[in-house]
Amino acid sequence: MNAPTATAHLMPEIHLRDVPQALIEALQNRFGAQCSTAQAVREQHGRDEGSLQAPPPSAVVFAQNTQDVADAVKLASQYEVPVIPYGAGSSLEGHLLAVQGGISIDVSRMNQVLSVNAEDLTVTVQPGITRKQLNDAIKDTGLFFPIDPGADASIGGMSATRASGTNAVRYGTMRENVLALEVVTASGEVIRTGTRAKKSSAGYD
Repeated sequence: MNAPTATAHLMPEIHLRDVPQALIEALQNRFGAQCSTAQAVREQHGRDEGSLQAPPPSAVVFAQNTQDVADAVKLASQYEVPVIPYGAGSSLEGHLLAVQGGISIDVSRMNQVLSVNAEDLTVTVQPGITRKQLNDAIKDTGLFFPIDPGADASIGGMSATRASGTNAVRYGTMRENVLALEVVTASGEVIRTGTRAKKSSAGYD
């Protein structure tokens, strides 16, 4: 007899949507070799470090810049297909699972430090850079990135999940350490939030 387990209520509900072949072809036309439908690649992007499972995404797009992300999201939006961002794959909570099907957008190639402003205690980075890569890049400036969730997660993923860790009591969580974001919305529009200033006259406060 298969009795329900104590964690059965934590398992994700799978409701797969159709991913039209027309979308796959449009992605391949736009991204070429940056778009993969190989089984091994899809399976890698359809699981994380946790125990939850779901079918893999139908395709993986390896974005190299913001425009790549925006174009992939626009195409997915046209066909009403879900999009799952992928950074380092270090999640334990099933954030990467394609529980409704869809495509994965891998931003791990967007891993550059764009600017360092040591006097302002700020850096501007791409979402795919990991916390260890960031600290290696800025270690000679006198700065360090304090958020340590345990895994070598990407900054984009840490921002999306408001990561914290052992240093949170002293340095805060990602909420206190992110000043501004460049965001691709669900329609593929690129917006920018916040400023480099810790406090300004903009916003609710």
